[in-house]
Amino acid sequence: MVMMKPAWLQGLIAETFFGACGSHENRRKNERNIFCLNCCRSICPHCVPSHRSHPLLQVRRYVYNDVVRLEDLEKLIDCSYVQPYTINSAKVVFLKQRPQSRPCKGSANICLKCDRILQDPFHFCSLSCKVDHVVLQGGDLSGILYRFDESDFAFSQIEGLRMDSAEVHEEEDDDDNDRITSDSILHNPSTTITSFSSSHNSDMKNKRSSSKNKTTSGFLPNIVLSLSRRKGAPHRSPLS
Repeated sequence: MVMMKPAWLQGLIAETFFGACGSHENRRKNERNIFCLNCCRSICPHCVPSHRSHPLLQVRRYVYNDVVRLEDLEKLIDCSYVQPYTINSAKVVFLKQRPQSRPCKGSANICLKCDRILQDPFHFCSLSCKVDHVVLQGGDLSGILYRFDESDFAFSQIEGLRMDSAEVHEEEDDDDNDRITSDSILHNPSTTITSFSSSHNSDMKNKRSSSKNKTTSGFLPNIVLSLSRRKGAPHRSPLS
């Protein structure tokens, strides 16, 4: 039996972030850029005190798209084969699909859900595309979901916030510190393919196995990934 999307996953993918919070319209920095995994809805920094005992996930924005840090997201769900981007030294994953703006030519590697051109060895442009593909293929979502530790998503993990007398006070840093800036670069899998193949999968498997976080063993259906080893650097003959 196919497992339906849990409420937090369905809410995270469907939610609209960075709109003004209706409860704090007169406050500065009232954009809803935090997702409460318990209430399954977005909140602004001023709402955090009411959710301080709930697991919270910080959402960021890049070119008008919602992204989450890979290291945070992979504590909740298996993000393998979702193309990451390296932005300000942090790897991030897009939450929603990003349709290709121009038709694909030739035999380019494309997203299995929305046909967006990707780099090898990735198969999805976003978390949403991977989840939808698993569901459409009749896969069991329990195979890619993890039982997460709520302490990993505690209030103290939210950047740019500090508590003082149960009230949130904004930091005086520039907003760019909490946003992804335009100097982002596309993560190049050819230079760090090990971290997304054997080493990454081994580290994640050991971590999940030791903490018993994973709900059940599983693998993405109908995806065959063949990775060729990189050739070693050529050796020049010594100068005579």
